[in-house]
Amino acid sequence: MTTTKPLHTFHIPVMGLAYTIDSPIRVAKYGISSVISIIDDDLIEKMNAFYSEKFSLPYQEISQKMHDYRAERITSYLNLVDKIVKDKFESFKNELAESKLALENYIAMLPNKSEIKKGLQNLMDDGIAFKENIKNYLENNLSAGEIDVNIMTKIDKDNFIKDEQLPVAFNDAHASLRGFANSNLTSSVVLSAGMNPRLYSYFENFDVFFPDNNNTLKKKIILKVSDFRSAMIQGNFLAKKGLWVSEYRIESGLNCGGHAFATDGYLLGPILEEFKQKKEQLIQSAHDLMVKALAQKGMHVPEQPLELKITVQGGVGTAEEHDFLLDYYDVDSVGWGSPFLLVPEATSVDEATRKLLAKAKEEDLYLSHISPLGIPFNTLRGTTNEHLKQKRIHDNNAGSSCPKKFLALSKEYGAKGICSASKKFQDLKLEELDSKKDTLTAEMFENAKNKITEKSCLCVGLANASYLENDIKIKGQAQGVVICPGPNMAYFDHEVSLSEMVQHIYGNISVLTVTNRPNMFVKELKMYLDYLKNEIATVSAEITAPQIKKWNLFKNNLAEGIAYYQSLFSSSDAAENKNQNTQSLLHFYKEELFGIKIPELELM
Repeated sequence: MTTTKPLHTFHIPVMGLAYTIDSPIRVAKYGISSVISIIDDDLIEKMNAFYSEKFSLPYQEISQKMHDYRAERITSYLNLVDKIVKDKFESFKNELAESKLALENYIAMLPNKSEIKKGLQNLMDDGIAFKENIKNYLENNLSAGEIDVNIMTKIDKDNFIKDEQLPVAFNDAHASLRGFANSNLTSSVVLSAGMNPRLYSYFENFDVFFPDNNNTLKKKIILKVSDFRSAMIQGNFLAKKGLWVSEYRIESGLNCGGHAFATDGYLLGPILEEFKQKKEQLIQSAHDLMVKALAQKGMHVPEQPLELKITVQGGVGTAEEHDFLLDYYDVDSVGWGSPFLLVPEATSVDEATRKLLAKAKEEDLYLSHISPLGIPFNTLRGTTNEHLKQKRIHDNNAGSSCPKKFLALSKEYGAKGICSASKKFQDLKLEELDSKKDTLTAEMFENAKNKITEKSCLCVGLANASYLENDIKIKGQAQGVVICPGPNMAYFDHEVSLSEMVQHIYGNISVLTVTNRPNMFVKELKMYLDYLKNEIATVSAEITAPQIKKWNLFKNNLAEGIAYYQSLFSSSDAAENKNQNTQSLLHFYKEELFGIKIPELELM
């Protein structure tokens, strides 16, 4: 199947719970695709009320007393977003046909190589029967951006009514999926954070994820992956159920926003190379398995493989990098996340946090352990959440009241689950630690205490920015704002308009004021070196043989990655990156890598 080319060669990935909660309403009319997180049904219900009022549309509250309120809230909000986007898109096409200035501004936002850009420019230059010709051309060629949704597969808590556990279908991620499946959208669900077999199997309950008689998928599946092996395993798992993965969204393991899933030292360039070389294998393997499964189910069987896209995100910051990823690795789209946090027209961020982001330098952006999921989390120093959390710790009142409980996934203290950022959990852990105080040094005690209290309430902190921006009342304990930009944020230092950011992506202007921004691949390499050194330096228990084996594999993969980049950057294909600075940095990091000593097992 041929790939249908959207208007733009970039997309806006999901950011936090709130930062892209309404991005399609803001940007879809321009043909820009973006992703809504559908984890927080409470935030979604409030946004439904907010936008229903803003656009004078009927609103019916869905309270928690309703049987399937979580899924119902998600369906209702997605239907509202779909309606608003369609209405805005129709109005926008009319505006382009009526106003030459609006059309000129729009043409400036389209990719330079775009056929539609050339077509619109030619019609403007002709000027004959301008309005009618433009109108016809827009009707036939323009499409709104996708309204995609994201489900983090790990956030799939069991739910209870009093002490009675509800069926698995009422787990958080399952209900989110049902909410999307039942909506009017024709778009994709992005699954992130690895494989959840139970959730993946739940897709079989919805016909919209299977190909119809025209080989069309009403709703598609996108997998966010960090390497080829993971893509193959997950894609084949779904294919055995008759389900097709329409896109693999490759994300840098460390040079990304939010939760960071570090690979075993596999770098983004070599990972992209493997996808480029083995894409047909990925397609054929899944197609063969899907055909068998669909035949067994007695469903329509496509003769040819369905469309499969490969996209990439994580740390891209210049038009040169953007074009290189598209041209050299033949990806279908490039995700631009963190830079859009400085675009008020595109993302939902409160003013104070946006100012903090603009001021952020490299040292302000760090890989933290604040996530209750126990997964490293990219965040920013100086947030209101950090101040409030530290004040509670100082007042011997650590932990959150935990109103939403999406991350109450630890079963250590009971079947209902508890969140490690909650006051209840931290009180229990601090009590346990206190009983061992006499057996620990002062430093060991403080380190252990810090590990307990550093967790942040992400459920509230990642949603608050939207409430603040839209002047929606925040109830309960003050948690402030948690924001999760990638390290790339350090090089973007001021608020910009949507048009400016899009033109920056396409190389027509630059919004960067810094001159020392490293190449995205080199930046990621440095992060992996630091990660390995930190892993070795902070090991707390006795070193084991599997750990040593893992570190050696990590080091070898980094060495292979450096050799790959040295070859890549000296070839003519990477002409835009062919500079001494990149090569000398690669040489420097190679020396640094060989200087890292992997511990050996001490023989007794």
